[in-house]
Amino acid sequence: MIEKIEIEKIKPFKKISNYKTSFLNYINYLTKYHYSNSNNYKKLLKNFNYNKNNIYNLEDLPFISTNLFKNLDLKSIKKKDIFKILTSSGTSGQQTSKIFLDKKNANNQRMVLSKIFSYYLGNSRLPMLIIAKDQNTNARSFNAKTAAIRGFSLFGKNHTYLINEKNKPDNEVLLNFLKKYGKKKFLLFGFTHDIYQVFFNQIKNHKTKIDLSNGILLHGGGWKKLEKIKISNELFKKKFFKEYKLNTIINYYGLVEQIGSIFFECPKCNVFMCSNYSDVIIRDKNLNVKKTGKGFVQLFSLLPKSYPGHNILTEDIGKIASCKCGFEGKCFTIHGRVKHSEIRGCSDV
Repeated sequence: MIEKIEIEKIKPFKKISNYKTSFLNYINYLTKYHYSNSNNYKKLLKNFNYNKNNIYNLEDLPFISTNLFKNLDLKSIKKKDIFKILTSSGTSGQQTSKIFLDKKNANNQRMVLSKIFSYYLGNSRLPMLIIAKDQNTNARSFNAKTAAIRGFSLFGKNHTYLINEKNKPDNEVLLNFLKKYGKKKFLLFGFTHDIYQVFFNQIKNHKTKIDLSNGILLHGGGWKKLEKIKISNELFKKKFFKEYKLNTIINYYGLVEQIGSIFFECPKCNVFMCSNYSDVIIRDKNLNVKKTGKGFVQLFSLLPKSYPGHNILTEDIGKIASCKCGFEGKCFTIHGRVKHSEIRGCSDV
């Protein structure tokens, strides 16, 4: 009998006896569940000669490419049970992924995100400056950026949106926020490229010296645009400290296909750390598992139940790494996205 995991009882990073086996069993359970409840997913897995009566190792379980969420409606719930639809943040003209959530899945995402966040930053809600426009919180369908803002905003208070309706940063809003809250700890949240643009191209030469020394910057995504202008993660941090005295910067990695079970970066080692809700495998161009070196990032998550996103192959390039601070779980680094090629072997219906 396949063991089911009670998501709400899992501690994000605490050692759990026999957890590796339990994680494997539950990923097998989710594969079988989605095979039985999603027609499109079932068609995909038939190409792998998947047998729902077998128990597979993580490395042998059939995975699907994140690209498939752009071309197919992959859901394991009935239409009447759809609570929210998330879409990826594609640029104009690009197809976007569609992720279908019921209320239970949406609640689990918020709960797990809260647990991971609290592990790093505690339970105290801090004043929060959001480097984005105010969001429409009543929409049924929204993109990954909006989902992230809505998710992380739960952990802050006195929410202040820096970007106005003209898509420009409001200097007075920034100065008023810092005047009210800048003498104690506060949160800044946004997307990496957006944050860089605002603080180094749009308000850098403001006549009033801006001091962010009490800030905690939480950011993710947008690295592809910064790579083009030669801004690395290390340089990003150095520039913020030099210009704004901002020293606490936490990068996170996550995908709309597995929203909720995100990976926070160790602030000292610059590696992403797996929680008990996730796992990662690296594969080469032939889709064989790699123990060392760079390759395609394959991600597992315990959360996706309303859609088959529990085992996906991304277009990101990464490698398994270690944390020098003593973290004993699995760690990895990201080194960009695959260029001018297509992941083969997992996208035929």
